[in-house]
This record gives sequence, C-alpha cells and structure tokens, in this order.
Amino acid sequence: MLTVSDKDATSIIRFFDELPDPRSIINRVHLLGDVIVISICAVLANCDGPTAIAKWATLNKLWLEKYLELPNGVPAKDTYRRVLSLLNPRTFQQCFSQWIDSLSFLTEEEKARHKKLIAIDGKALRRSHDKKNGLGALFIVSAWASDQGISLGQVSTEEKSNEITAIPKLLDQIDFEDAIITIDAAGCQKNIAKQIVDGGGDYILALKKNHPTLYKEVHSFFRDHFQDDFARYPVSRFEESETSHGRIESRMYYQVTAPKGLYGRADWPGLKTIGAAVRIYQQDGIEKMDVRFYLSSLGRNGKQFGHGVRGHWGIENSLHWCLDMAYREDESRVRNRNFADNLSWLRRLTLSLIKQHPGKESNIMKRRMAGWSVDYLMQILTGKHT
Repeated sequence: MLTVSDKDATSIIRFFDELPDPRSIINRVHLLGDVIVISICAVLANCDGPTAIAKWATLNKLWLEKYLELPNGVPAKDTYRRVLSLLNPRTFQQCFSQWIDSLSFLTEEEKARHKKLIAIDGKALRRSHDKKNGLGALFIVSAWASDQGISLGQVSTEEKSNEITAIPKLLDQIDFEDAIITIDAAGCQKNIAKQIVDGGGDYILALKKNHPTLYKEVHSFFRDHFQDDFARYPVSRFEESETSHGRIESRMYYQVTAPKGLYGRADWPGLKTIGAAVRIYQQDGIEKMDVRFYLSSLGRNGKQFGHGVRGHWGIENSLHWCLDMAYREDESRVRNRNFADNLSWLRRLTLSLIKQHPGKESNIMKRRMAGWSVDYLMQILTGKHT
C-alpha cells in the first residue's frame, strides 16, 4: 500500500512561493498556493472549469485540510476563475516546470543514455472563439518530451499563422540543450534552426513546399537515388513496421549528408543531413504511400533519425488526441485568453503526470479514478506508486 507523507503531499506548494499574486490585497482571503494546488488536484480528478473545481474542493474539504492552510475554508468558484484569469501564463508554467523536474521521472543513467526528444506542434482550442469581440479560436503551441510523455511548456497565439513567431518564444522558455527538437513545416525556418543550434540542441525540421526551391531539389535528389537504392550515394537507413487493426504499416527512413551543391545549404545554421521518411499503409483496402522530407543538424544515424521523425508523428496521439478524448479540450468555451491559456496548461501538466503512472488503465479511466479516490490521486500527484 502506498504511504504518502505530509512532506510529499505539500512539496508542490514551495514551487509557488515566489509566484507573484496578481490579485488586489483588498478582500484577499485565500492563499495563492492553496488555490493553485486545489486547481491541479481538481483538474486531475476530472474537473473542467471553476464551478467543478469548487464543487470538488467542497466535497474533499476534510482531506484538503490535512495538507493546505485554508485560513478561510475552501475558495468559491469565482476565486479560481479570478486567479486563473490574472496569472501570467509564462511565470505560471515556469513554476510547474521546476516542480516536474523535481519529481525525476528519469534516472541520471537514463538521461545520459540518449538525447531527449522534444516535439513542438500547435493545436487550436476550437470552441474558444469569441465572435462578439472578433477573436478566433486560441492556438496553443506546445513543447512535448516525446519519450517521457511530459509537457515542457506552451505559448498561446491568436492565429495558426502566428505559429512561426510563437515557436522562438517557446524555445526561450525551455531547456533543450543536448536535445533533439522536431518541428513540422511551419517551424522550418532559418532563424529557428539557428536558435536551436545556438542553444546547444539539434533539429529535425519537416520540409514542405513553403521552401519551394529547396523542397524541389531535395525531392529530386531522393527520387533519383531511390531508383538504384542509393548505389551512388552513402545512406543511413532504418526500417520498422507495426500491425494495427489487422493492417501492416511499414516505415522506411533514409538519411544522407546534405549535398555540397544543395540550394541554400550554407544559409541553414548547423545543417548536416537531409532525410526522407516513406510510409506504406492500407486505406479502404488500397495500399498507399506517402513520402516526407526533412532537414537536420544531426549526423547520419538512420535509427536516431527514424526515432525522431516517429516521435514527432506521435505528438498527435500522445498529446493532442488525449487532450480531446480525456479532457474534451475542444469543447471548452472559456474565452478569457489568460484563463484559457492557464487552464490549457493545467490539462497538459496533469496529463503529463497521468502518463507517468504505470497503471494499465486508459487516461480517461485514470482521471475518473483520481476523482473517486484521493489516495489514487495522490499517487499520480507525487509520482509515488504502489
């Protein structure tokens, strides 16, 4: 049976000691740390907004009193809404990142064994639009540690087209030294490549037709060498396959040193290799194939390249799909931008914690179980499992 000490249960609060309280000192009756810890626990326990958070806190008041000060009892719903609407999202995330680091999900040996893989991608909160005030759906660009299943940070923006400007801001927030950053075509930009290399990381950037000349050259290069299976040019390759729903999907990864005459090669900081990922799959009983191309600062290593590409594809299932299925994120009608941003971060944070729990239950079931049992919730919250 799991035993959790008071020190384990309350350790999270100290990471918010230096977080500025954005509320007016007038009529401030609840401690900021208490409000934040209750919000984390409640979102973990299947709550989706301030009303549900307040209801959960009221029902679990006796348990909360064991760990929190609660000088004036549990807060009402308006307190959670006000705090989450006023907190600076970036400062809020930094406190959480320090807490997650303290839980040490990986041993030092595991950290040294391979480079951390960080996928950066965006997702729209589809129902967060506010037509009355001329606001579209809020777009969240996230950094996701693919191998660990941990959210490292996020930046919100009003439009998907602003993803290019959001990515550098997100990179400023996270530690990516000695990590591999994977980004889709929107982030395939020279300034972003430079920022990653200057920060001590490596990149795998998806190349599409937003760089038409370079894309055409890379496409032509691989099409030429596919014909004789790279008999004329050294290549590193890796193959894998899996069976899903009775269908076999095969993937082949090819990575070569970037040709000296490649268009614009010198303009891409750190560029060493170009790659191709070939996927063969069945759809409606018909075999299909797609090919994607990449720029990378990594040296030739087919398995490492394939792992990076595959890891980035996985962000859709590991993060975005889970947020929609387990948290119903696309159904959220929160329109206040700070509130939506901070609530979105609470979802990503708690999903990260859920994914570390070794139980075989689905993410949805783990959230339900956290709502049913505070002992189970504490297992997830503290990273200490039976």
